[in-house]
Amino acid sequence: MTRQSLRSRARSGERLIGALLRMPGEELVEMLAVSGFDFVLIDTEHGPADVIALRQHIAVAALHGVPVMVRVGEGDRGMILRALDQGAEGILAPHLDDDRAAADIVAAAHYPPFGERGFATYSRAGRFGETDAAVHRDWFLDNTLVMGMIESPVGVAAASAIARTPGLDGIMIGPSDLAASSGPDDLPVAEASAVVTAAIAAAGRLRMDIVGTRAGAEAAFADGAQLVVYNLAHSLMGHLRGLRDARG
Repeated sequence: MTRQSLRSRARSGERLIGALLRMPGEELVEMLAVSGFDFVLIDTEHGPADVIALRQHIAVAALHGVPVMVRVGEGDRGMILRALDQGAEGILAPHLDDDRAAADIVAAAHYPPFGERGFATYSRAGRFGETDAAVHRDWFLDNTLVMGMIESPVGVAAASAIARTPGLDGIMIGPSDLAASSGPDDLPVAEASAVVTAAIAAAGRLRMDIVGTRAGAEAAFADGAQLVVYNLAHSLMGHLRGLRDARG
């Protein structure tokens, strides 16, 4: 690859805007690319986790030069491998409750000697065997973006240890799951989020926020997020409701 990777751009301090897309939605991938988004985050946790459809979405994004991250299912090392083999530049792993879980996703996402990812150059990521093996290995060791999600009071309590996990590039808070899993004895979501945000900053890791509106994105960037991702379903439904309301 000749362009700068998503990981290198984020680590250099760029503010990057993306959208969370649940498959199928190849034309939405193209629309995001044409409109100038920095990346697409494809959801295989809550979206249909079909590897063939995922490959098609990644291929469409690649034609436009837009990098793809994939949100995998909880503990799904197999999907991490397949997503990266098909050309994803990064993964987002949900439900990290401790640093052991964080270390496991780092191991799954990286080639040896840093991780345990199975090595192959004959997939899309290796240009079907045309990329030199050493060049392929070194590029992915340097440029695979590994992000995790904290989505529970248990994860909030372990936020500092999770954020300091070697090889974990950053964290996104999952506000919906955090709210759903919090009880009366747990911190309110806003306070819990502040704890996680402080741990991310203290560890010098990247922070990715999920938002539904432009105002939310602007506020997230102003508050220190390096990557902001729109919940595209939320944003589109809000737009459609606004269009519907024209009838009065």
